[in-house]
Amino acid sequence: MADTFSIPSLRGGATAAILSADLDVKTRLAQEAATRWFERRLSLRSPLDPPLPTRPGRPEKPELVPPRAVEKRSLHTVNGRIATLHAIAHIELNAVDLALDIVARFATEPVPNSFFDGWMQVAFEEAKHFRMVRARLNDLGADYGDMPAHDGLWQAAHSTRNDLTARLAVVPLILEARGLDVTPSLQAKMRETGDLESAAILDVIYNDEKGHVAIGAKWFRFLCARERKDPAATFQQLVRANFRGSLKAPFNDIARAEAGLTPSFYRSLTSTSSA
Repeated sequence: MADTFSIPSLRGGATAAILSADLDVKTRLAQEAATRWFERRLSLRSPLDPPLPTRPGRPEKPELVPPRAVEKRSLHTVNGRIATLHAIAHIELNAVDLALDIVARFATEPVPNSFFDGWMQVAFEEAKHFRMVRARLNDLGADYGDMPAHDGLWQAAHSTRNDLTARLAVVPLILEARGLDVTPSLQAKMRETGDLESAAILDVIYNDEKGHVAIGAKWFRFLCARERKDPAATFQQLVRANFRGSLKAPFNDIARAEAGLTPSFYRSLTSTSSA
């Protein structure tokens, strides 16, 4: 169990979770570090903290392949739903490591402790999401690792490893916000097929992800205000410098706006407007 692990500090616990290739340990350690931090039982940093890896710990499977090599399947078959859930599990696992990475990597940044409160809440919930989706895969006779997956999420974040404002632009405000765009139609399709269990899991993920985008938008605006920069213009500049390709419509403008991400941020970056 994760609570038997020695966690020297928040940065140390987050780093240990990132390093773990055992996904049960990774998710439990992420949640244990979050819980201890919320209870103010951990310092932010310690000289005993392990160094941060360039890549998170992973089991031997799934095989990582280019994004285009990941096959898309119909949700109207069990195998198709398994493939979709496997892809979601992979996204959620990356999200656990990305939330932990923003805490560990930027633990020396001059930001309030509430910044780390927010991102450990994200890490805690992403760990919950991964375990929920993996359990659903198990219900369907499958497991995480049974199919290939792509490495695009971690690669997108790696380019922003030295710039907190850029990391906030790319991870919560592009990658997580994309989840707000695509999840409602996925929920509806799962319900159409009669897979109400998977749809219910997507409901939990969708509602939590709104909060994750809101945390990203809050701290992105905070950093822009501190540097007296326009948030929307800064977002566009950072996305063009650090994110490959254009942003894809359609957008869930209402959910994005509720999270503090208004159309002025992203509309000019779409493929249609940049064509």
